[in-house]
Amino acid sequence: MPLLEIIQLKKKYLTPSGHEQLVLDVPSFSMQAGQQVALSGESGSGKTTFLHVVAGILPADTGSVLLNERDVQGMPEPMRDQLRANHIGYIFQTFNLLQGYTCLENVLLGMSFGPGVDRPYALQLLKRVGMEHCRDYYPRQLSTGQQQRIAVARALANRPSLVLADEPTGNLDTKHAAEALALIRATCRENEAALLLVSHDQMILKAFGACHDFSNFNKANTGEAKA
Repeated sequence: MPLLEIIQLKKKYLTPSGHEQLVLDVPSFSMQAGQQVALSGESGSGKTTFLHVVAGILPADTGSVLLNERDVQGMPEPMRDQLRANHIGYIFQTFNLLQGYTCLENVLLGMSFGPGVDRPYALQLLKRVGMEHCRDYYPRQLSTGQQQRIAVARALANRPSLVLADEPTGNLDTKHAAEALALIRATCRENEAALLLVSHDQMILKAFGACHDFSNFNKANTGEAKA
């Protein structure tokens, strides 16, 4: 069985004029454990909404998101939150690091809602992403590239089976984007986590052996969607 299987997934939003706008219409999508897949698509094509629905952050209107054969969309919100805390790592485009906490504390917080705090493992992750020496720094004291590395470590803190990455190199220059992508992919491989990444950066997408145009399997008319 696939690690992730999506069946007849649909999501609508209300436009400012009060009309329903179909953002997602994905008949089928699947990933195997350990697989790394990139989705390409322009801004507004629904990629972020898709990741949020897969993660259980947003509810779908209809359809199923099966993670290890468990239907994320069929769960009440508290169960979705717990499933995400235990099995999904999320790398946000803007990193979403907590500015009032140190780098180490950000990683520890990533553990606290899932399997529990494991300080030695948190330090191991920081070392793996080359940031052990900055464990007591605050995010504001780091460069953009360094913050990206902390975000990667935090996303892996709960030992997820699936990592979702939303334009994870969007705030980086070409050199640091390539380095960040290599880091994300290598760290996922080391942790045997599947990786689903969305981007519109062609340089990043070319690095993947399996790259899919999101518009090919999202049948929605997303002309007004901002996701």
